[in-house]
Formats: sequence, structure tokens, C-alpha cells
Amino acid sequence: MKTKYYAIIDIGSNTMRLVVYLRDKSGRIKEKENVKVVARLRNYLTAEGVLDEKGIQTLVKTLRSFQEVTRFYELESTTCVATATIRHAKNQQEILELVDEETDFTIRVLSDYEEAYLGYLAVANSTPFQDGITVDIGGGSTEVTYFENRKLRFYHSFPFGALSLKRQFVAGEKPTEEELEHINTFVCEQLKTLDWLPDKQLPIIAIGGSARNVVQIHQEKVGYPLAGLHQYKMKKQDIEDLESELAPLSFSELQKVDGLSKDRADIILPAIQVFRCLLDIVGTTDFVLSRKGLRDGLLYEVLHRRNEMTLFTEVQERSFEELAKDFEIDRTHALQRQNTAVLLAKLVEKKGLVELNDHDTFLLKYAAYVYNVGAYIDTESGNQHTFYLLANRTIDGLLHKDRIILALLSSFKNKSFYNRNAEVFQSWFKEEELAHYRLLGAIIKLANSLHATKRNIVADIELQEDGDDLLLTVICNKDWRAEWYQVEKQKKHLEKQLRRNVELLFREDTHSYIS
Repeated sequence: MKTKYYAIIDIGSNTMRLVVYLRDKSGRIKEKENVKVVARLRNYLTAEGVLDEKGIQTLVKTLRSFQEVTRFYELESTTCVATATIRHAKNQQEILELVDEETDFTIRVLSDYEEAYLGYLAVANSTPFQDGITVDIGGGSTEVTYFENRKLRFYHSFPFGALSLKRQFVAGEKPTEEELEHINTFVCEQLKTLDWLPDKQLPIIAIGGSARNVVQIHQEKVGYPLAGLHQYKMKKQDIEDLESELAPLSFSELQKVDGLSKDRADIILPAIQVFRCLLDIVGTTDFVLSRKGLRDGLLYEVLHRRNEMTLFTEVQERSFEELAKDFEIDRTHALQRQNTAVLLAKLVEKKGLVELNDHDTFLLKYAAYVYNVGAYIDTESGNQHTFYLLANRTIDGLLHKDRIILALLSSFKNKSFYNRNAEVFQSWFKEEELAHYRLLGAIIKLANSLHATKRNIVADIELQEDGDDLLLTVICNKDWRAEWYQVEKQKKHLEKQLRRNVELLFREDTHSYIS
């Protein structure tokens, strides 16, 4: 497969954005260009619903600037879409014809259903949630969906967004306390008209620039130790605290808030009212950001239509396949290590030495698959690189805490190395959790030792109690001496976590050897 480029242009009510995506030879999709212009087309929509001449010229001028970028690439396709402002403009046809004549682009005006569906599609293809409520606050509309078992059940597009709420309710540069109350009352009344929304008690998955800014402000506030916004989780109380801190600030002070884009300083508080009302009505405390939204949904649609990528439900599987491609993981060896790690963990569980739930098994399985992936960068410091890479890489389908657990397990070298990596995240875990994952890390390390020569010689493993000790029997189908040497050297890490001595018995064919 050759490298291919795809362009998506999103003409929103607040911002216009061009994203050029690169699909490399391995099939992985990356952003190559991301150009944003704060056009605020909604401000040029008259009371009669007509986009005025200045708004039309702003639109055309911005598209011409995007044209300079798109002409630089040999693009497989260019998809140009418009949302609420152009959708509602009574002179829509005139606008579309002018853009056709004066630019390289043909605008596709999305229906409210398409806008809601594409946002849902991006969330379903990039997060771990089986059920949830999505919300995408644009400049001139707000899309809300409810999905169950990853299938879209209901959607609604409200004719208000962060920018239109500001225009309707706010007289100055930023809302007063009274104006915020009016916005809150109005939004809550609107949301309550949806009979499928109240008391769902499902996470709110938020899409769009306002949600991104809320998360960025919160990350700056708490000194968040990780990179990345996608799948960042906040609580309802965090949203309320954020409003309490931002509301008293002057407009000039808002513009200087770390994490808040200067061009959103006047609309962030109206957007927060939407989030607050939605959290209250749905009856949930969980607020999660999806950095994947409308444009990503469009790209999935484009690639699916061209039969280059099917819509997928196994989000995590796809993420780890991408990891394998990016870091040239030997899949055969990784699967062998994975199977051995899961078998060892189940044997330890049978002896009553650990309790494993389905989520533990899931994390163990994938951590074993990408164990010491950082050796791709440098074999001598592979464990350090592994932790940094996995802790700071966006992995679709893994929330941030699970990403750290994965990084701790996959980089396990010894207790002190594990503890140093975990130290920054002490507040995320209870002591018993850290001890639990430390044991799983030692199991993965031992499983890796059992495949030291990558020959897949392990036919079976047994674990028995021998007084106060444990007897680990490894049945091999080829000479096992190299594996025995590595396991003998590394078993101390498992012994420390279990607080039991582990004796080794390697057996090849009918011959037995005891270390």
C-alpha cells in the first residue's frame, strides 16, 4: 500500500478547519496538516437568516487560503462540509454556487442527522464505551446522541451553540452571573424536551473545541503528568469547580487562562452551561473528552466508501495492531509471550495467590503483547522507553489510568524501577492496587524469559505447592537451557511479589532436570 493523503474541510459556525490526513504504508492514519481559522460565520447570519456579504467573503477568502495547502498535496480525495450556519442560511444555494465558481471546493451541507451521526461514529471507533451520551457543541448548534451496544439509538440537533448562546444572552464580552443563569435555564429546558435523555446514568462523551478547552484548562490546573487529551476523564464536580473559578474573571483575565484558547474566552462559559445541564439531566458524574469528532467520522466514512477500511468495533485490537506496525513488534513472538503470561497468571490464581477479574486479564494480555516495546528505540534502556512511549501515546479504547497500568506492566524490570515510574501517579492508585499490578508485571517478565530464544519451545506449564515453596514445571519440546538460564535469573521478581520461593523443573520429552 502506498502513502495516501486525504483532506477534510470543516466549515463550522465558529471555526473553519482544514485537516490533511496521511495514511501510511502500514495503514496507520496520522494528521499531516491542521489549519484553523476563527471565521465566526455565525456572527454574519442576519436576523432574517441570510449570510451577509461580509460573511460570504470571509468564507471564500478562508477557503482560498486552504486551497494553497491542498494544492501542495496529491490528494486521494477532498471532502468539504458545512454545518449549522450554512445549513440554516436562506441564501445557501447562492453560497454553494459561489464557492464552486471561486474555489477548488464543492461544499456538502450536512443535515443535522449527519452531523450527529458522524460525531457518534468517531466516538464509537475510538473509545472503550459500549453505551454513552455524546455531545458536540458547535458555534451554532449542539448535537446530542444516545448509543447503546455501540449502536446509535437516538439523536437530536439543537439550534443553539456556544456562539449563538453568547449572541442571544450576553450583552458584553463575557456573561454576567445573571446572564449565565439565563443561559443555564434555557439550555436545561431545551435538553429536557428529549424523553430519551433523563436519568440514563451513562458517561457524557464530549466532542469539539469547547470540550477540548475545558480539559486543557483542567489539565493545567492539576499539573497533569501525561500528554494527550483524548479519553481524558473529569468529574461533574471538576466542571462545576472550573466554572466557579472562571466566572468571576474579567474578559482580559479569561484570555490569559492557561489551557484556554484566546478566541474561546468569550464563549467558554456558555459552553460549560451545556455540559452542566447535560450532566444533571443524564444523572451522571462522568465527563470524558473524545478528541475524535466530526472530521474523524467523515474520514472513516470516506475510507469505508472506498473499501479501504471497514468500520470497526474492536477498538483496542486496532490500536495494538497499529502499535505493532509502528514499532515492528514480532507478532508471533508477542502472541507466544501473551499466551504464556495469561497461563501463568491463571495458575497463580488457582493457588489462591492472586485474584483476577476480566479487566486484569485484558490489561495483562495486551501488556504482554507490547512488553518492552521500547527496545525498538534502544535495547539497553528498553524498559524506560517502553514506559514513556505507552504512558504518553494515545491508545484508542484505553482511558488514561488504564494506559498507565499498561505502561507499568509492559515496562516491568524490577520492583524499584516499577515504583519509580508509579510514584508520579501515587494519587491514582491504592497501595494494594500498585502491589497487584506489580505482581502482574513480574508474571509478564517471567513469561518473557520463557521465550528468551523466540523458538516457542514451551509446550505446557504446571504450578504446584511444595510445602511453603512453589514448584514451576516447564515442559519443553526442544533444548531448554537458554530459557532455563533466563528464568532462573528472573524468577526472583515473582518470588518477591508472592513472598514464596519458586523452584524450577524443566522437562524435555521424558527427561527431567531440576535447577
